Amino acid sequence: MSAFQLEQTYNNFINGEWVKPTSGSTEPSINPANRKEIVGYVPASGVEDLNNAVAAAKEAAKAWRNLTGAERGNYLFQAANVLERRADEVAEAMTREMGKTFPEAKGETLRGVAILRYYAGEGMRKTGDVIPSTDREALMFTTRVPLGVVGVIAPWNFPVAIPIWKTAPALIYGNTVVLKPAQETVVTAAKVLECFEEAGIPAGVLNLVSGKGSVIGSALAEHPDVNGITFTGSNEVGKRVGAAALARGAKYQLEMGGKNPIIIAADADLDLAVEATISGGLKSTGQKCTATSKVIIERKVYDGFKEKLLSQIQEIRLGDGMSSGSWMGPCASEGQLSTVLGYIQKGQDEGAVLLAGGKRPDNPELAEGFYVQPTVFEGVESHMTIAREEIFGPVLALIPVDSLEEAIASANDSDYGLSASIYTQNVGAMLSFIRDMDAGLVRINAETAGVELQAPFGGMKMSSSHSREQGQAAIEFFTAIKTVFVKS
Repeated sequence: MSAFQLEQTYNNFINGEWVKPTSGSTEPSINPANRKEIVGYVPASGVEDLNNAVAAAKEAAKAWRNLTGAERGNYLFQAANVLERRADEVAEAMTREMGKTFPEAKGETLRGVAILRYYAGEGMRKTGDVIPSTDREALMFTTRVPLGVVGVIAPWNFPVAIPIWKTAPALIYGNTVVLKPAQETVVTAAKVLECFEEAGIPAGVLNLVSGKGSVIGSALAEHPDVNGITFTGSNEVGKRVGAAALARGAKYQLEMGGKNPIIIAADADLDLAVEATISGGLKSTGQKCTATSKVIIERKVYDGFKEKLLSQIQEIRLGDGMSSGSWMGPCASEGQLSTVLGYIQKGQDEGAVLLAGGKRPDNPELAEGFYVQPTVFEGVESHMTIAREEIFGPVLALIPVDSLEEAIASANDSDYGLSASIYTQNVGAMLSFIRDMDAGLVRINAETAGVELQAPFGGMKMSSSHSREQGQAAIEFFTAIKTVFVKS
C-alpha cells in the first residue's frame, strides 16, 4: 500500500515553503468512516496568512507570465509524473479524509494526472487570431494575457480533481494561484501541493492556505490583489463570493451544484438504466454535483424499473472505503450526515413514500462512521423539498410520467440546470431531449455523473455563473483578450 501516515501535522504552503499559520492553531481532520481516527492536523489560518500568500503570488506573477507556454507546461508535466508515482498515497489520504472508496479515490487521482498532462499541452496551442484591418499598412491580431493572481476555492467532494482542473489552466495561461481547499480535505490538498513542490514549481506561483471559508474564502474573494476567483460549492456561499468579486471588479466563476434528473423512457433497456441510476446517484455516497437525484420514469415501465432498482440497492455494501468489499462509504462529515437525514425526514413529513433506506445502518461495525443507507422515495410531488433542493447524499426520488414531453417538463422544473440524462432507443426522443433540456451537460444512455476533462463543463440557471470549466473553454475565464494594432 502507500506511504501515507496518520496524525501528521500539515502547514500552509506560501512562497515555496511550508509555514505554520501565524496563530499557531491547528484542528484535526477526522476520518468520516471512523470518527476516532485522526487523519492529520491542519492549519486554522487567519487573514494574515492569506495576505502573505497573495503577496507571494503577486510577487511571482511577472516572472511566471514571462515564461513561454512550453516552459510553464513542463512544470505541469513534472507535477503529473510525481502525482502518478504517488497516486496510492494521495488516494488513501482522500479515502481516509472524505470517505469515498479507494478505487474511486485512485481513479480521481489518476484523472488529476490526466488533467495536468492535458493542460501542459495547452502551453503549445495558439492564443490569438490575425484579423484583417481596413488599413492596408497595418497588422491587427489578438493575443491573450493572464488575469494575474487567481484565487481557487475548492470543495471537499473531489479534493484532487477539482483543485487541479482549476489550478492547471490558471497556471498554464500565466496566472499565479492561491488555493483555499475545503477544511475537510486539507490533508489531501497538501499531498497534491507536495507533488508540485517536488516538480520544482517556482516560489510563490502556487500557494495553499487552509482555514474556515468564512475567514479565508471571504478574504480571498475580497482581496484587492486577487484578479480572479474560481469557486465550486453551495449556492449560498457562491453568491457571496460572486458579489464580493463583482463589487471590486474582479472576474469570477461559480459552479454551484445541481438537481440532476435521469429520464427512463418506455423503450429503455431497464437493466442498463437501473445500473446508471445506481451508479450516478449513489456512488461517492451521492456527493457529486452531477449526481442523479430525480428519476423520471414513463409509467409503462415504472413498476418494472422500480422492482429492479430496489432489488439491486439491497445488494449495496456500506463500509470503510479502505476495505476492498465496500461499495459505498460514509457521508463526508457529521454535518453532511445530519443534512442528509434532515432531507429524508422532510421527504416523509411532506408525504413522500419511503421505499428503501432512510436511516443509519444497523451494523454496529459502522456505528463510529457517518453512514446513511441508500434511500429511495416514490410519491414525490414537484413542490416537495426533496424534489427541488440539492441533497448531496444517496437519495433518489422516483417520479412517474405519462409521456416524454411530461418527462422533460418535469426534468426542467428546477432552479438548477447542471446535468441530465435519458435512456431511450428512439432517435427522435434523443433529439427532443438534447434540444429541450435546460442543462449544461446532457447525456444519452449514460448516467448523469461523468465529465470528460477535455470537454467544457458548467451549468445553466442557478447551477453556475454561466462560464465553463475544463477543456479549451477554460482559457475564456483565465485570460483576457488583448487586441493589437501595428502600423508600419
